[in-house]
Amino acid sequence: MNFSHWINHFRNNQNYRPEPAWESPSTLRKQLSPRQFAMLVRSLQQFQLGDGGGPAYLIARDRAGVLSGSGSIKVLVDLWFKEEEEHSRLLGCALRRLGAPEIQSHWSFSLFCGLRKWLGVQFELYALLLTEIVSHQYYKLLRRHCDDVAIRAMCDLINRDEAGHIAFHRARLTSEGIRHRRHYGWLWELQFRLRGLAAGTVLWVNHRGALIGMGATDREFYRAIWRGMGRFIAGLRADLAWERASRRLIRQGDQAQSEGDEPGSVPRGACEGKT
Repeated sequence: MNFSHWINHFRNNQNYRPEPAWESPSTLRKQLSPRQFAMLVRSLQQFQLGDGGGPAYLIARDRAGVLSGSGSIKVLVDLWFKEEEEHSRLLGCALRRLGAPEIQSHWSFSLFCGLRKWLGVQFELYALLLTEIVSHQYYKLLRRHCDDVAIRAMCDLINRDEAGHIAFHRARLTSEGIRHRRHYGWLWELQFRLRGLAAGTVLWVNHRGALIGMGATDREFYRAIWRGMGRFIAGLRADLAWERASRRLIRQGDQAQSEGDEPGSVPRGACEGKT
């Protein structure tokens, strides 16, 4: 995995981030019923807690095995979670715009953190990847259906970051596939999609009311996460095939060079007549 590329990506992504117009007039209270408005607030509160209001870092009991790896991995993880903390800050601003407080706990977040901690860092990394894919679709739907200029601008910033996070995870799994000779075949895809649907359903249980109240549908949400997983799987397999082909060509080139340098070999062109 090219650590330098991803460290530069995260650092460069800190630039050119226009702050949403939090002070601009908002008409959401007029557009939504009191119940719909309350559901939107609860949805944003939960995301604010999950994105950085809680432990915005790897928390698995065996995370030290990952963080003590390559000299650059901890820097990369720090930058990744720094973006998650920025999402929490943006969501906190959105809550203040709507006149709502931040929350300190929620059952779904407590359960999620408990599973991440006790099931190990590999489970945690997969869980965070699937959360990125599912949350990416949530923010797209919020951007599409929420008629508030500041919240839409917030979604644009978060979606930009989420796309980078998903690409980072794809590069990470590509590297693991090369190192451990994984192929990410149909059985892996089945497990991946089932886990993704489970993650999406947990999110939808908690946030459905907010999005439905603004015009989203069940079909729209599940279709979006299914397609998001499909794009990730196709991209991962393509990256893995390209990486393997590149390495194969390099080995063939090195082998040809080695054979040409063997003692007693005649350099190409040495026996050709001069004209």
